[in-house]
Amino acid sequence: MKLIYAIVRNDNEDDVVSQLTKHRYSVTRLSTTGGFLKKGNTTLMIGAEDDKVDEVISIIKQECGQHQKLTVNMPYISGTTMVNYATMPMTVEVGGATIFVINVDHYEKI
Repeated sequence: MKLIYAIVRNDNEDDVVSQLTKHRYSVTRLSTTGGFLKKGNTTLMIGAEDDKVDEVISIIKQECGQHQKLTVNMPYISGTTMVNYATMPMTVEVGGATIFVINVDHYEKI
C-alpha cells in the first residue's frame, strides 16, 4: 500500500478530486500555501494499492496540465522612494502538481 501526497493548485483541486472519486479513490484535502508564488494550494492525500499508483498519478497529470503565466514582481520598498522603480515582468510555469509516493507499513479503515 502507498500513500500519495499530491500538491495541486486550488484551480485544479475540484477537477482532480472529482476524477479520483469517480475512479473510487478516497481523498483527503489539506489547504496549503506555496512558497514561490505564495498562492493557495491543496495537498491531497490518497491511499492506493501498489499496482494503482500509476493510475492515480495519470489522473492527477491529466487534470493539472502546466501552462505559463505572466507575473509582475513588485519590489518591496518602504517609504516614498518607490516612485522611480520599474518592475520586470516574469514568465513562470504554473499548474502541474508535486507528487510524493510513500510506503505504508500499516493501514486500517475503521
